[in-house]
Order: sequence, then structure tokens, then C-alpha cells
Amino acid sequence: MEQRMTRNRIFVVTALLAATTATLPGEAAATTLLDLLRGGPGRQAKQQAAPASLAQQAQGGLEMGDPEPLPKISGPRYYTYKPEAQRAIKVKLPVAEAVAGTDQPQAAPEVLGARRFLSEVSVRATEEVAKTVEAYYGDPNKPLIWTDEQGISERGRAMLTALAAADTVGLSPDDYVVPMPAEVADPADPEKRQRELMAFELALSAKALTYVQDTVRGRIDPNKISGYYDFKRKGVNIARVLDLLRMSPDVAAYLRNRDPKTPQFVALRDELARLKAEDAQAATKPITIAPGTLLKPGQSNPEVAQVIGALKQVASEPILTQHAATLAAYTGTPEYTPELVAVVETFQKEKGLKPDGVVGPATIRALTGHSNAEKIAKLEVAMEAIRWLPSDFGQRYVFINQPSFRATYVNDGKEQLSMRVVVGSKANQTYFFQDQIETVEFNPYWGVPKSIIVNEMLPKLRADPSYLDRLGYEVSYDGRKVASSQIDWNVTHSVDVRQPPGGDNALGELKILFPNEHAIYMHDTPSKSYFNRDMRALSHGCVRLAEPRVMAAAVMGTTVEEIGKQIASGQNRAVQVPQKIPVYVSYFTAWPNKDGVVEYFDDVYGRDDHTAKAFKATTDARAPRV
Repeated sequence: MEQRMTRNRIFVVTALLAATTATLPGEAAATTLLDLLRGGPGRQAKQQAAPASLAQQAQGGLEMGDPEPLPKISGPRYYTYKPEAQRAIKVKLPVAEAVAGTDQPQAAPEVLGARRFLSEVSVRATEEVAKTVEAYYGDPNKPLIWTDEQGISERGRAMLTALAAADTVGLSPDDYVVPMPAEVADPADPEKRQRELMAFELALSAKALTYVQDTVRGRIDPNKISGYYDFKRKGVNIARVLDLLRMSPDVAAYLRNRDPKTPQFVALRDELARLKAEDAQAATKPITIAPGTLLKPGQSNPEVAQVIGALKQVASEPILTQHAATLAAYTGTPEYTPELVAVVETFQKEKGLKPDGVVGPATIRALTGHSNAEKIAKLEVAMEAIRWLPSDFGQRYVFINQPSFRATYVNDGKEQLSMRVVVGSKANQTYFFQDQIETVEFNPYWGVPKSIIVNEMLPKLRADPSYLDRLGYEVSYDGRKVASSQIDWNVTHSVDVRQPPGGDNALGELKILFPNEHAIYMHDTPSKSYFNRDMRALSHGCVRLAEPRVMAAAVMGTTVEEIGKQIASGQNRAVQVPQKIPVYVSYFTAWPNKDGVVEYFDDVYGRDDHTAKAFKATTDARAPRV
């Protein structure tokens, strides 16, 4: 037995030493697995530079199986956002060409008026926008769009007004600012105003094209915010936009027609307009509850008065009617009596919170809400993010919104079911991406992710190599099953680990798969108590379902009873769904419910802040250069 264990250890170490380089998320350069086990390239170089002691040489170092520093596998990181590069627009005006068959020049079409300065002015734009502008104005048959002999045309002023209203659809008017030309010519330099008009002509065309791109696909590339985003950025055909704007009787209507039209976007847009309209005309001053307040039944706390005051402001009419006597009798005392607890519990239940009467962060948020400024910021981020998704979600799909901790199944364009979910913790965040549901696996195995093996299991295995054997996990190396006690975990963790189906399996009875490189899927869980919590960012990244059988029945187009039969067989079996179903694993801190009412949620991962920084970087990059 000892000889076999020695052979296994040598086999594992040999394979480890031959491992190819691999880049870990968040690392700036490639690192070998051996480097990782030694604590990183810098540490390895430092160790190599220092001569080994005689005692170390006698022990044999790594080759003899000395314990190595515990490695870590980290998730994606957030980046400093870098906006799309811009370059100068260079319009090539027609020039004289040789007559075919001779060396005599052929007269170039005459470039009249201010147009002759198009090739001299300095305007910058992104590559695609610049090329489109150059193609239009390089054609002598294409007329100017925004200027005429008198200056800015009526069409040009209409476009300026339309771009200034970009904030009504969640964009920033500052992104589309165009330097204005002088109103009248300078007698000392009559050509100066003509140059300014041509700079204005090119700049306004560039900004109009930029707006069309932004309103269709979003003004920022989410993949540049963080590795937690995974989107193929939409392509926007802008080749004919300038021609269409030149012929359009209403350029503002043309721009608005390019805005998203999904019911969700319309609800967000209307909510934004409502908030801006009421922002300066609030009928009552919102009540604030002291930060950090934690009020439990039976306690005495001066914040009780604020809690009950906020309830009177925001509670629904049925709650106010049901508890009218209690609310009328309350005199502002600090005692949190059973009668007041009952009012809070009713409010919590209506808001989908745990009805325990404890006034903590989630209940306070429901009572005090977000300020209008906070809500507007959330709406702007949400209206940006919705542009990253398809313009039509489809008639049948699953929508997971991480900040609301809910998964919704939509059929025939209507919400058919919605349930609580648990998503990734802040240290193990769930990605934002879209995919298609393909398979439901019953009585699944759990293939333990490498990050969990390294970050969580390895320390235990170094102390007790039989740890996985005792828990009933299966360990394999290079496709061959081995006991965890046969692996020298002080040297390597380059193995596969999985948990067989059963009552303790981390995935529970089933999982719903939409294959993706992030290894994220929906699944059952034996940890049912997590669904009773208000803050449910608690998993390693996958999405745990409160009612997995119900969701499986929906995507399979069958009954919960039939799903139960599949599970009762006890067999590990993967079944394809009859029709692939889009799934949106999303992140929205503002989102309309099934009735079209926009609800607001906490930014559990802090992603809205990173998006806001990307907005600012983009606006700064687009500012006209003086």
C-alpha cells in the first residue's frame, strides 16, 4: 500500500511539473500551476535567488513533497474603464484626375462655399463613426445637413434640441455637446466662421451617429467594466443614418424611433420622467431612520417613532385600514410593543420580506426607500444595461435578477411564475450574461469547481488527506479514480472532485443547465433556510432555486408530478428541454414588476458605482477638444 501511495505521489508531481502555463482571473501575466503553488512568480524568483540551506538540501525540497504555501484562485476583477479610442475625421475632397488614356488633367468638381473647408477642420470621433462621416462628406453629391449659407439650419437646431433631451432615455446630453460657431462673420477673418460652420457640420453628424449607436447598444462596453460581464457587443448599422436624417421631416422623431421599445424599457423611461417631474415638488419630507438601527420585538428604542412615522407615509391602504386603531393610539413612545410589531410584520409580508418584526437594513430600506436622486441613478444604469440585452426578450424566457434575488419564468409574453433565489456572494459573484437553457439533470453529480477545491477544501485536505473520502466525495486523477488519502495534498491539487447524488448533494434534486464558460446554472439546494433571508447573495456563484421542481416543470413543458417521478427514480439522468429557452442572468437595481411598477433594490455587488465611473470616463473622452 505504501509503495502504491508513493507511486501515486510521484505520478501526480510529474504531471504537475509538466503542466502548461495558465492565466488565472485577475492576474496580469501568465503563471504556471507550479508558480501558483509556490505563492506566485515573484515569490518563486525570490526563493531561487536565495541559496538553500544544507538542511533544506538534505530534505530534498519540493521533489520530496514539502508542504507549499496555500494557493488561492480568485474571481474576475473590476477594471479602470477605458473608453473607445477616437481619431481625427479626415474628409477627402475631390481632386483633379488624369483623363483616361492621356496625361492631361481632368477638372475636379468645384467645391463651393464653406464646404471647401471640410478637409481642414479638426473633429474627432470613434473609428466607425469617423469612417461613416468621411464617406458621406467625401461624396460631392451629398449636400450639407445641418448648415446653410446663413449658418445653422432649422434641421441643425432641431437636432441640437433632440440631443439635449438624451437624458429622457437614460443617456447624457453632455456626451453629445457640439461647439457652436460664431453667429456672424469676423470682418478681420471672414473665413473663420466658415471653418467653424464646417466643424459644426461634421461634429453634429458625428454626435448624431454616436447617439444612434448609444441608444441601440449602450454607451459603454460592459466587458470593459469587469470580467463579471459577458456580452457580445451589438453591431449597429450606421452607414445610411446620415442620408435618412437628411431626408427625415423630423430628426427628433427619427432618434426617438431608434430608442429601445421593450415594455421594460418603456416602464423605466416613464418612471424616470415621473421622478424628474416630482423631484422638486415633494408633498412631504421623507422620514429618515438612523443608520445602523436594529429594532427587535420587545425592545425600547427612540427610532420606534421614526419607524411608525415612515409606515404611516408608505404603507398601503389595506395595511393602514387593518391597523388603524393601533396607529391612531400610538403616541410616539420608544417601546416596541406587540401591537406595533404586528403592523411591521404585515408591512414586511406585503413587501416580500421575512415577517419577523425585526427592523433591520432591508425593512428600513422598504420604509424609507431610495431618494429620487438615488432612484434616477439606478434608472440610468438600468436603461444602459437593458441596451446590452436583445431588443426583444422573446415570448418565452427565464429572467434572473440578482439584486432582487428572484427568478421569473415568462410564457406567451406574460409572467407565469416567480420565485426566490440565492445568488453568488460578494466574494463569488454571479456573472451578468445571457444564454439558452438546454438540459435538466435529475439527481445530479456535483463537480466541485477548482476554486472551491483550492480555496476551501485544500486547507482541510492538508490537515486530513482522507477528508473527502469520509464525506463520500469521488476523487479522480487523469480520469482514474483514487482515494483522497492517496493524494499528497501538500504538493498538488490537480485533481477532479465530485459529489455523488444524494440527500446531502450540494445541487439537491436537480439542476437546470445553460452551458457557459462560467459554470453557472440553476439548481436545487439542501440549504433551504437561506431562502428565508432578505439578503440572499450567499452562494459560490450559481443560482439556487426556492422551487426547483416548479421551474423544471416550466422549462420542460410538463407537470411538477412528472418531475417528481424523474427524481424518485434515484437515477442520474440528463434530459434535453423540448425547446431551448433564453435565460437572462441579469443585474438590475431598478426593474419593473409584472404590473409595470418599477421596484428598486440594493446594489449588492457595487456594480452600479463602476458603471457610473464608466459613464464619466466616456463623457470626459467625448468632450470637444478646445
